[in-house]
Amino acid sequence: MPSDVKAVRARADEPASESRHEVGVGSESPDFHISASISLQERQPHTLKHGDTFAVFDARGDIGGDPRSPDGLYHNDTRILSRLELLLEEQPPLLLSSTNQDDNAVFTADLSNPDLTVGGRVVLRRELIQLHRLKFIWNQACYERVLVRNFSDEPQRLRLTLRFSADFADLFEVRGTRRRKRGTTSARREGADAVTLRYLGLDQVERATSFRFDPAPDALDTASAEFELKLQPHQSWRLFMRIGTPLAVDQEWSGRRFYRQMHAARRALRRSVGRASSIDSSNSLFNEVAHRAVSDLYMLVTDTEHGPYPYAGTPWYSTPFGRDGIITALMTLWLDPSLAKGVLLFLAANQATRLEPERDAEPGKILHEMRHGEMARLREVPFERYYGSVDATPLFVLLLGEYFRRTGDLDTVRTLWPHAEAALHWIDQFGDRDGDGFVEYFRMTDDGLANQGWKDSHDAIFHKDGRAASGPIALCEVQGYVYGAKQSASEMAAALGLQQRASELHTQAEALRCWFEETFWCEELSAYALALDGDKQPCRVVSSNAGQVLLSGIAGQERARRLCQTLLDRDCYSGWGIRTVGVSARRYNPMSYHNGSVWPHDNALIALGFARYGQKDAVMTVFKGLFEAAAYMDQRRLPELFCGFSRRRHNAPTQYPVACAPQAWASASIMALVQASTGLEMRAGQGEIGFNRPCLPDFLEQLCLRGLRMGEGSADVMLRRHGDDVTVAVMRQSGPVQVMVRY
Repeated sequence: MPSDVKAVRARADEPASESRHEVGVGSESPDFHISASISLQERQPHTLKHGDTFAVFDARGDIGGDPRSPDGLYHNDTRILSRLELLLEEQPPLLLSSTNQDDNAVFTADLSNPDLTVGGRVVLRRELIQLHRLKFIWNQACYERVLVRNFSDEPQRLRLTLRFSADFADLFEVRGTRRRKRGTTSARREGADAVTLRYLGLDQVERATSFRFDPAPDALDTASAEFELKLQPHQSWRLFMRIGTPLAVDQEWSGRRFYRQMHAARRALRRSVGRASSIDSSNSLFNEVAHRAVSDLYMLVTDTEHGPYPYAGTPWYSTPFGRDGIITALMTLWLDPSLAKGVLLFLAANQATRLEPERDAEPGKILHEMRHGEMARLREVPFERYYGSVDATPLFVLLLGEYFRRTGDLDTVRTLWPHAEAALHWIDQFGDRDGDGFVEYFRMTDDGLANQGWKDSHDAIFHKDGRAASGPIALCEVQGYVYGAKQSASEMAAALGLQQRASELHTQAEALRCWFEETFWCEELSAYALALDGDKQPCRVVSSNAGQVLLSGIAGQERARRLCQTLLDRDCYSGWGIRTVGVSARRYNPMSYHNGSVWPHDNALIALGFARYGQKDAVMTVFKGLFEAAAYMDQRRLPELFCGFSRRRHNAPTQYPVACAPQAWASASIMALVQASTGLEMRAGQGEIGFNRPCLPDFLEQLCLRGLRMGEGSADVMLRRHGDDVTVAVMRQSGPVQVMVRY
């Protein structure tokens, strides 16, 4: 063992509950918690995104109506616009309706004038003036058109005002972190139609927001723009705006370019979505849920230099996360394998190559989180490039293996094989320092995450009596990921002609399977222990983590059946989904982040595991619960998580106050549930699109999957339910591909 590794081992036994900096996806620590002084569900925010820029605004299309909210226009983890308020005669317009269009490219809002009074007398009756707002995000800017129409029979003189400001807050400040010192701001009017706000950060990086108006305002300063309108009966007037990072000196902008930019944004989104297979069904409500999930997923996808990468979610996690990206790619492999390739290439390019304790980085380890804001650059938070996740590394190898099975792309496997070997070396050497056969985690500095699995909040890993588990901690699902990684690596090694290495990896996987079954199974729980603590004592808590064990196939058949029953009894299943821990757990709280809530992606991974073991009735239960939950959600969108209260008749699921929506792996859950129920398996080696014991839930009479691509071939398939039986019909088939059904 290298001497520099020995130097940090002294921290391996510190208790997980002592973390001071738990900021990764899903963390809730005293220092870097997500402030919940206002519920996102209460505000029902709207989100648009392109690349590294996203916007969150209220139903009117305004930003910053409540100082406690995360509203804003963000670029690279900095809020570059914190206020944008549209006023008519100094009053906010009345909201008629607003929505994100189906493709998530454009937000629209219809507004009207309130009763306008002078001296107590109504001078303009409400709902005679329409204001129609249209917004989209493109190339580091928010574009907006405001259309004003006079529906009265008289000429109207109106004053339209826009008030704006930029606090240039780091995203972690928006989340609730306080800073002792900040940089300096300045503002300047740039002619009759432009204003630029600037911020020089403590990292000596200047960040700027440029406002461009067409037509030029009648009055403009560095905080507001005013327009004096004279509208004849039924006359219209249009205002075009661009707000975002400043244009290059040689770039022109005017309202005439607005529609060209909007069409470019739509075309780019259509190209991305066009890579995916399509889902349609006999249930119009399910179609809304599925189409929203696909639209959300591709809005969150960012085209990096290595390929498409699904950013984790808005508003808190619009950046690359290793675990989230990998799991999203796994759940959408049948739909669009290019996402998996982009994720793999990006993470390989950012794989750790040396020991860096302040980043929890070790050679071969896969990235957990990447941030670009001022606080990350200054190390005020440790997440500029942070590696504190125990599961991303085996999941990387597992995804590469699944991608190979799905596509047969041996060239990509050959390119990434050295990265897979580095990840496997990390698993065996750094992941299992004590040599007990299991991969454990611990943080190397006080600034790292204390819990480094997907449940990374400070109180998520505990014993039956409620005591926090002390590290190093071996999570049950991580051992399953390692088993799956080694099985996948064995197959890839064989395909590369490395027969001895393939045999070694297969032997290691089988040894892990036997040792896992012997050590983690808790007979009295009919479940696998949540984890082993630093003293190798099992955390005898029934948790959804045990359900994710089934994904890799590490569990024995009979134990998988018993675990399935455990997870679907009333202690664990809320009626909407499987809770993160059961009601009987000492730390159960249905309103907590990880100790009793319901996470769609967690349920979808468990459903894939159920399907692997032939537990199709259980798959139908999970599928139906999540679908019916989505039907109650705003825009038919599954959020990051919701509360774990038991389902009551005629009541909707209880929402979690600061859940991300959209979130990539929540959106991808719908695709995983379709795969689990239909038994869809795509194996390029056989040129086969297979359906293994296909089933459909009772809310679907038929399901159509179009554009299922396999190499140069593709097929459109229709599944129809007849009572408990499902038939599969090929509607279209082209190229070297065959459709097989196994009952």
